[in-house]
Amino acid sequence: MPDLSRRAFASGLSLGILGGGVLPLVTSAGSATAAPAQTSAPAPTAPAASVTPLAQIRIGRFTVTALTDGYADMPYTFFPGRTAAQVEQTAVAQFVARPSGVRFVFNQYLIEDGTRRILLDTGPAGSIGQTGALPQALAAIGLRRDQIDAVIVTHMHEDHLGGLVVGGKNNYPNAELFIDRRDVTHWTDPAKQAGAPEYLQNSFRMSAAVAKLYPRLQAIDGEREVAPGISIVDLTGHTPGHIGVRIADAGQSLIMVSDMLFPVVHPQATDVGFVFEQDRAAAQSMRDRFFSRAASEGALIAATHMPFPGLGRIVADRGQMRWQVADWAWQS
Repeated sequence: MPDLSRRAFASGLSLGILGGGVLPLVTSAGSATAAPAQTSAPAPTAPAASVTPLAQIRIGRFTVTALTDGYADMPYTFFPGRTAAQVEQTAVAQFVARPSGVRFVFNQYLIEDGTRRILLDTGPAGSIGQTGALPQALAAIGLRRDQIDAVIVTHMHEDHLGGLVVGGKNNYPNAELFIDRRDVTHWTDPAKQAGAPEYLQNSFRMSAAVAKLYPRLQAIDGEREVAPGISIVDLTGHTPGHIGVRIADAGQSLIMVSDMLFPVVHPQATDVGFVFEQDRAAAQSMRDRFFSRAASEGALIAATHMPFPGLGRIVADRGQMRWQVADWAWQS
């Protein structure tokens, strides 16, 4: 087992889906060319960048904006199922190898239909790596956190819910929260926390804070629609209540799969996991089912940790699965 102290981690650091139509979009704070970053100084943990990364696509009546809270590098030892040397070799072959490991981006997705703004996950908010940039990204499109109507939390790991409670506050005061009941039960159980390793303790602490600070939290059961055209997809395995979100309208669709896919190792090999997975066998089984079906259906996917904006498809290529980045700019 690798060294997974919080300090080491933070510093080392029926689908029924048709491929959605990817329509014209813009980058960098809403223009077709890169816009300067905000002039105010970012938080100390925010990634240094000359632009605020943004990307928009249309799914029927929905506008989906890809945002990011930042990034962290995960050591090559964090991928059970392969040796560190094998993971690094694969990263080298893909021209993405870094001395510090595999780079995970923390992508979040804002869904707008003209009446509601729904955010998928809120990032680690400085608790891991070079993160904390989501408020800046929202500001770049003219939004504050108190203008978000709902947040869907795909699972209760710190890198997906940290932004909800950073600073010990309710940072999305007007938002309903949707979280799978199985995850709420697991991550707010003192007995489970007492038996958990140190590297999961922050997730337990943040989950308890979410339960305390968000009276509008809805613990949801199973696959259901949370708003017209926005539905929950059960992707159990990575955590007990790991979910995805499907957005569908006018014959187009997009499924946000959260931690079903990790860069470098997926989708080539379903047996490679990630050290944070609660149930490796269940996570692999879900990948086995999902990857092949997504490939056969040409599903348009958004994935939290794939390179920004995290949009692509799983395709079968001469008997192997691979990630095909989706065209996202200036499409008709």
